[in-house]
Amino acid sequence: MILNLIMATAPSSPAEGNSVNPLMQFIPFIFMFLIVWLLIIRPQRKKQKEMESMLKELKIHDKVITTGGIYGKIVNIKKEKNIVVLKIDEATNTKIEIQKSAIAGVLLQDKETNGEN
Repeated sequence: MILNLIMATAPSSPAEGNSVNPLMQFIPFIFMFLIVWLLIIRPQRKKQKEMESMLKELKIHDKVITTGGIYGKIVNIKKEKNIVVLKIDEATNTKIEIQKSAIAGVLLQDKETNGEN
């Protein structure tokens, strides 16, 4: 029964003068891919490049925040292992080692917040 419905609703073969250009059938798909690329893929690549450059420019004494929400100050960078040592408490001199990729961002330096350059 379903097969009969499908056969009844299927378009008949086009007349000789009304053939559709195959390229015209792909234009909606090309348009949808272009929209997805502009709205999703391109901004994500830009954000990823900014994150990679931020991680490359890390230096000792930068104040950072991790993806887990821990604030700390970089005291050592182990480049061969991609590990960063953070000092998270001045009073007890508490330090932790984290992966470099776990840093979410660099906070403004004291010089910049005070207006000194």
